[in-house]
Amino acid sequence: MSTTIKVLLADDQALVRGALAALLALEPDLEVVAEVGRGDEVVDAARASDADVCLLDIEMPGVDGIAAAAAVRDALPGVRTLVVTTFGRPGYLRRALEAGASGFVVKDTPARQLAEAVRRVHAGLRVVDPSLATESLVDGANPLTEREREVLGVALRGGTVAAIAGVVHLSPGTVRNHLSAAIGKTGTSTRAEAARVAQERGWL
Repeated sequence: MSTTIKVLLADDQALVRGALAALLALEPDLEVVAEVGRGDEVVDAARASDADVCLLDIEMPGVDGIAAAAAVRDALPGVRTLVVTTFGRPGYLRRALEAGASGFVVKDTPARQLAEAVRRVHAGLRVVDPSLATESLVDGANPLTEREREVLGVALRGGTVAAIAGVVHLSPGTVRNHLSAAIGKTGTSTRAEAARVAQERGWL
């Protein structure tokens, strides 16, 4: 007998959730049992719905999809997670896999391939968009330290060094050192450029 795979969808855009639910509903062995619009709702909803696989967008309120994947891994080790995102960035792929996600695909993946990805993840296999896997190998690991990522993340919103220092609870001198290191590692000349490049590569 075939087993129905219970799927949770997490995406802050209701239209996207609806489209994904409609596509997956066409598959006889897949059932969407829960939908949420926030990353911090994933664990409770997965537990309540007894979901087998969680499809997670990356950019969501509460916590992002990568943090949600880590939370599912820690709280519900039997539940698999598959990141389905518009943002096909190699850095996101690496971070998602490090957070315990079993797969990473982009949203323009054909419906049949997405359904097959859910099945493979449920079976304990890993599914990764092949072009992103290649890019990830070429780009290498994220060179930024946790503190450098934190400082650059705040720098994305603008503000002076003193303002950034206040947010991250470091001295202005230490913030300048982190920014300087990040600028060097991203091959840029300003903190704004460094933050932009790091975001584009999925390092933040």
